[in-house]
Amino acid sequence: MKRLLPLLSILLLSGFTPAAPPPKQAIPADQALVELSLVDRDSGRVLPRIPHAGQRWVPGERGHRYAVRLQNLSARRVLVVVSVDGINAISGEQATPDQTGYVLYPWQTTDITGWRKSNADVAQFVFSSPGDSYAQRTGRGDNLGVVGIAVFKEKEMARPVRRPVRPPGRALPASPMASGDAVRESVSRATTQRLGTGHGEREDSVVTDTHFTRATAAANQQTQLRYDSVRNLRARGIVVASYLQETREPQAFPQRFVADPPAR
Repeated sequence: MKRLLPLLSILLLSGFTPAAPPPKQAIPADQALVELSLVDRDSGRVLPRIPHAGQRWVPGERGHRYAVRLQNLSARRVLVVVSVDGINAISGEQATPDQTGYVLYPWQTTDITGWRKSNADVAQFVFSSPGDSYAQRTGRGDNLGVVGIAVFKEKEMARPVRRPVRPPGRALPASPMASGDAVRESVSRATTQRLGTGHGEREDSVVTDTHFTRATAAANQQTQLRYDSVRNLRARGIVVASYLQETREPQAFPQRFVADPPAR
């Protein structure tokens, strides 16, 4: 049977028009290319990322749908391989950085709302019990409670360069090979996981195939978020109360509509 290479299955999110880039400024070399966050789709809230013991923890609520939000912070296209509970969110394989992923335009922000079923739909991500998680139901429950991304820069096309004419027999110096190092993060399991990601209802989510050549074999960025129930986060010694309080941010234009006139 003929096998398709993973790079041939890279997906481009449809229905997106690239926005004008922000004012050009130097980006620190150690800054992330893509920001990763989780959004509770039932409450509409971006879930807090709580730092603890060198990792970032997200409180989830069983039964709620959620999305993996990706924000491209760079002025170039990037490839993002998405792993949920250790499983590639597109192919369903045990996740590795060299697999298929999503291509984001410069500055694009998008929500990945489920397990990819086709180029037209997904099965919703839902916070579930470990036993109802897609990973556990398919016999791969060793990595529950982790959402991660591996990000790759795109290889730039070489521009023609005029070279000076050299006498015969003189060799040109070789260019050094570029290399990329992946950031690796450890996963601790001191407390029994209470949440996983289920295989929810189908919904429309249209993508198209595209071509993307990685600039390096190793990912330019690897980031992960741990998620669990509020109860379990507290059991791990994580203070969540202050992060769960709803706060109203000041607004420059707080009045949205025309108010009624005073009564006569």
